[in-house]
Amino acid sequence: MNAVIAEESVAHGWRSGVRAGLGAMTADICFFVGALLGVVAAIERLPTLRAAMVAIGGVLMLYFAYDTATDLQSGFRTADAAGADRGFRRAFVLAITNPYQILFWLTAGVALLDPGTVDVLAPLSTALAGWFVVQTGTPLLLVGLFGGIMLWVVGFPAVLIAARKRMDSFAPLTAAASAVVLGGFGVYFLVDAATLLIG
Repeated sequence: MNAVIAEESVAHGWRSGVRAGLGAMTADICFFVGALLGVVAAIERLPTLRAAMVAIGGVLMLYFAYDTATDLQSGFRTADAAGADRGFRRAFVLAITNPYQILFWLTAGVALLDPGTVDVLAPLSTALAGWFVVQTGTPLLLVGLFGGIMLWVVGFPAVLIAARKRMDSFAPLTAAASAVVLGGFGVYFLVDAATLLIG
């Protein structure tokens, strides 16, 4: 998601980067609602559906990597509304088909919804046990989670725009890096989908 946000920010401006981030956050909200309703757990129990989602995500990442590389060659820096809307759609579709976000909501996400406590530092060392205990299942924790996501969605593009103003060559480098990251994960997702279907 950060690769899409970065590419949209430097190619189309801060608002487009924020909209791309909001696309990814919208997918998280869908997963949150799905976790509340038990839909996310049902997806995990259907390996063929999960493999299909992973494969679709892989194909989309490869397509978006190609699209980003094409934009890079054609001088992509614009501020049009179509580019901004494209960023939202790209980030949302990639996030909603991302198996890692599904797994997050199956594990940590569901744990955040269940009332209880989590000793965050205990797995690192017994000496750190009890130092940072989080109360789960509270509205305040969920507000903090989505507030943190929103802070990243607004702040990350702002940092990229500030850096781009200082270094004009930053935009093509960011777009090229985004294309490589998207392409790499696209191939990885397709291999993972094939493994799920075969295994």
